[in-house]
Amino acid sequence: MFSHLSKSTLIQAALFKNKPVYVQFYVTARCNLTCQQCNIIYSNADVRECNIDEVKRIADNLAELGVAIILLTGGEPFVRKDLPEIIKAFSTRGIHVRMQTNGLASEEKIIQAVEAGGKDISISLDSLRPSIQDHVNGGFNRSWEKAIKVISLFSKHLPKDKSFAALGCVLQPDNLNDIEQVIRFGTKIGWHVSLVPAHVTSYSKPRGFRTFDKSLLFPPEMYGAVDKLLDRVGIMRDQGYLLYDSDQYLNDIKKFIRNESTSWRDRNHGVCDSPNLYFAILPNGEFAPCCDHRMPNGTATYAKDFPKTYNDSIWRSEVKGVVSSCEGCMYGSYPEMTISMRFMAAKLQRLRTFFTSPPDKPWPLSSDELLHLAKEIREQPATESNA
Repeated sequence: MFSHLSKSTLIQAALFKNKPVYVQFYVTARCNLTCQQCNIIYSNADVRECNIDEVKRIADNLAELGVAIILLTGGEPFVRKDLPEIIKAFSTRGIHVRMQTNGLASEEKIIQAVEAGGKDISISLDSLRPSIQDHVNGGFNRSWEKAIKVISLFSKHLPKDKSFAALGCVLQPDNLNDIEQVIRFGTKIGWHVSLVPAHVTSYSKPRGFRTFDKSLLFPPEMYGAVDKLLDRVGIMRDQGYLLYDSDQYLNDIKKFIRNESTSWRDRNHGVCDSPNLYFAILPNGEFAPCCDHRMPNGTATYAKDFPKTYNDSIWRSEVKGVVSSCEGCMYGSYPEMTISMRFMAAKLQRLRTFFTSPPDKPWPLSSDELLHLAKEIREQPATESNA
């Protein structure tokens, strides 16, 4: 599934911790949902979108740096009409393209994306209960049904081999009791599941992705229930369920919801690995340390000299100054990338996930088949765990 460039970068990053493995590219701030846990469409609303020529120059620069994986996200990336061209710009340069969507894409756009080289997809699915999913998505009616349809379409058009499909699930008080069902559902259809706790901030300290909705915080009386859930899903993963997250990551979620220091940052002297292992790109092409922070002086990643800038020690110290002031996150890809490179058990688990243990993919799956399966799982006793 990974190109020679991607494999080479992954090996170098594992050995030296100084190779940019992963980049998140926020190709747009536009979105056709207003999910309660996401603020990114507002925080990036002040920046323009790169044109395709700038995207190609970004792809050239990232390939020169040896970037292994790029996540095309937003906003909702599928609202961009030129998304297939964007995908192709990176895939033809040997960079592994991961796409992210809220589940409202049309079949035509899905076909075009896959044909352009997008063989890795993550779809937001926070519950098997339509009412919960619609509520999380900002009260958008029938968004759950539309997401199920898009899962069906990707299972139809993605190749069974050399592809990766995942369900992204935001952990919050309203869906705590739904997580195990989503994991059972994902396993039955050959899709991994990844958990991300809701991130909340205050109006006095705005952060790019974080919501201001404090109802998404876990109150102290729920900490024990969260701990038990995370322990159970870790056991489920060891039993063969398709949970992507490592033990280290799950344990750090427990700390994060309590506002405690996380071990993945402690392993790197209290900071994340940006820009050494990962960074972000804003819709206008400017470098950002991550989805929550911007640099005081913009650096265009499409500029011809960006690779030189990236390797400049003074510039890197400026980036470190920004990330050193961060209180930390559990945004999935960032901590998991550090964990995978700095914790041996997680590293071995990633090797199994991508190279030695491909899941059974009973594709294609119709929407009716998926709806029936979701209903069947919802009606199972909460303690049942049949893979």
